[in-house]
Amino acid sequence: MIVKRILPFAKSLIEDHVSSTSIVIDATCGNGLDTYFLAQLVPDGYVYACDIQTTAVHNTLKRINSFNNVEVHQISHDRIMEVIPVKHHQHIDAAMFNLGYLPKGDKTIVTQPDTTLNAINTIFNQLSPEGIIVIVVYPGHPEGKVESEKIEDVLSHFNQDNAHVLKYTFINQKNNPPYVLAIEKRA
Repeated sequence: MIVKRILPFAKSLIEDHVSSTSIVIDATCGNGLDTYFLAQLVPDGYVYACDIQTTAVHNTLKRINSFNNVEVHQISHDRIMEVIPVKHHQHIDAAMFNLGYLPKGDKTIVTQPDTTLNAINTIFNQLSPEGIIVIVVYPGHPEGKVESEKIEDVLSHFNQDNAHVLKYTFINQKNNPPYVLAIEKRA
């Protein structure tokens, strides 16, 4: 298969940038699917996951209860570095964002452009060389459209000497389909 769907493509980017001992972040743990994926990917490393919603944290904890390499925190993603030990700062190989609202949750609670951009910048500053931030963007709802435009605007101006920025999207789909943005820190 030449073309990958959005979520498999996002995961493949993460897989290409981590080892079994990597430190990684799930910046929007939601129902725990990405946290579970990351925990399996880095069995000798560590996953730091967060979400602002109690339901999301509870769902994630249930899903990852068999792993001992994961911490889940109920905080905004722009504060994730506050709970990551200093020894892991500058050693983060990947971070994953799945923006929008909690699937099967309260659709009035959505990620916000300002906190998302703050989180991206904060995490980028702590990425190891050639580390990656993968962002799945959902512009199909009004708040998601605003967030996607703001994030794209900022990322399109990232200094190319510091990072490669990628956009992966399907251009023949209707209703503002989700897409992937990725930021790879240059060595």
